[in-house]
Amino acid sequence: MAGGSSQDKTEQPTGKKLSDARQKGNVAQSREVPSVLILSGSVGVLFFAGSWMLGRLTNTMRGMYQQAGTLDMVPETMHTLFWDIFINTVVILVPLMLVVMTAGVVGNVAQFGFLFTGEKLTPSLAKLNPISGLKKLFSLRSLVELGKSIIKLVIISGVAFIVLRRYLDQIPGLMQLSIGNILSFIGQVSFQMCLYTCMVLFLMAVLDFAYTKWQHQQDLKMTKQEVKDEFKQREGDPAVKARIRSVQREMARKRMMEAVPEATVVITNPTHLAIALKYEEGMSAPVVVAKGAGFVARKIKDIAAANDIPLVENKPLARAMFKSTEIGDFIPADLYRAVAEILAYVYRLKGLVNA
Repeated sequence: MAGGSSQDKTEQPTGKKLSDARQKGNVAQSREVPSVLILSGSVGVLFFAGSWMLGRLTNTMRGMYQQAGTLDMVPETMHTLFWDIFINTVVILVPLMLVVMTAGVVGNVAQFGFLFTGEKLTPSLAKLNPISGLKKLFSLRSLVELGKSIIKLVIISGVAFIVLRRYLDQIPGLMQLSIGNILSFIGQVSFQMCLYTCMVLFLMAVLDFAYTKWQHQQDLKMTKQEVKDEFKQREGDPAVKARIRSVQREMARKRMMEAVPEATVVITNPTHLAIALKYEEGMSAPVVVAKGAGFVARKIKDIAAANDIPLVENKPLARAMFKSTEIGDFIPADLYRAVAEILAYVYRLKGLVNA
């Protein structure tokens, strides 16, 4: 039981998990948002430019019918006629097409920003698996989408019914009106239906986007083990990093021990600490070439003894240098006097030996 619970996806997705999903095109995307923007934009175009579009279309049709009896049915004439019809159709539809395209782009960019990826277009045999297709068809997500579609259909039908009910008593009187007035009535009713539908669909789009974003987060949730594995990948395996640090310390210790034979004197605690100093003529101050405590201190003293390097016991000085210096540092100025006395003693000792 414990092993099963440890695999539950209880952790929020990390930044890397969200970034990887985004690169694959897996983002929170509600289809309702671009749909309602496209519908609203189309209604706006028809409201502001509908009269111009209808007038342009009427003039085009009138001109075509006026020329129908006088045209010669030859290829050149027919080509010109169809080309004029095509140009006029494009001019009429351009405002609507531009608004629809812009609304579609804005509806998607507003949800997840600019994103260019070909991951979704990459061919995959898994996409052709009928079993996977059936699972998706009868999955909870498919049922939710079906439910949303049914709710949308019911709401749109309800809005259409409510609007039409207000004009039911005016419909019989349309038979006494001209075609222009009938078209105006139909346009007015249709615009109100589209306007109220857009308002309702806008609210549904907001709710659907909130649900889609929540569902996206749920789908990307991670297990505790996945979070740990990702941390290891990003930061490096702690065991490997510890091993690397251990090897680096060992190499540094080896280089330090190789420098001990070049020391001038080793100052000891006497048992716990050892600091090896090197001083040659021309140097501004003695340099710490090795230092250590415990086992390392004993190793330094053994190497110094094997190479006839004097060992001088001075507990206060050993403690002060061990705390205040690192390997390669010059000794602090406040320790010059104490170190100078030890170096003088070492030189005198060497002079007695030589004698």
